[in-house]
Amino acid sequence: MKKGDCIFCKIAGGEIPSKTLYEDESFRVILDLGPATKGHALILPKEHAKDIYELPQETASEVFVLAKKMAVRMVEKLHCDGLNVVQNNGEAAGQTVPHFHIHLIPRYQNDGQIINWTPGKPSQEELEAVRVLISE
Repeated sequence: MKKGDCIFCKIAGGEIPSKTLYEDESFRVILDLGPATKGHALILPKEHAKDIYELPQETASEVFVLAKKMAVRMVEKLHCDGLNVVQNNGEAAGQTVPHFHIHLIPRYQNDGQIINWTPGKPSQEELEAVRVLISE
């Protein structure tokens, strides 16, 4: 199901032109218009899901198979030194378009991009409390 006002639904469905790298009946992979690096691409499911929490299990499985396929192709063709696979959920996590998508960001030595976080220093007790909470 497409969401009528969703820009990524329109792009994935071909209503808005894009620089398409790959397409099948379920997904469209496009070049990002504001790339972090040369070759930065987005995997867009054609069926609308706001985020990973709404994404059907089957689509989740298929999208990561496609991410691997595209990552291999991008490293081969772009000769990048590495690749980030990034998927954000919710505004606090950096999601700016409420349509599930995956960023494939080719990385090059000294490309100036920083995709990182500051490691925390939890105690063993804090780690155990979180482990118990999530695994229950």
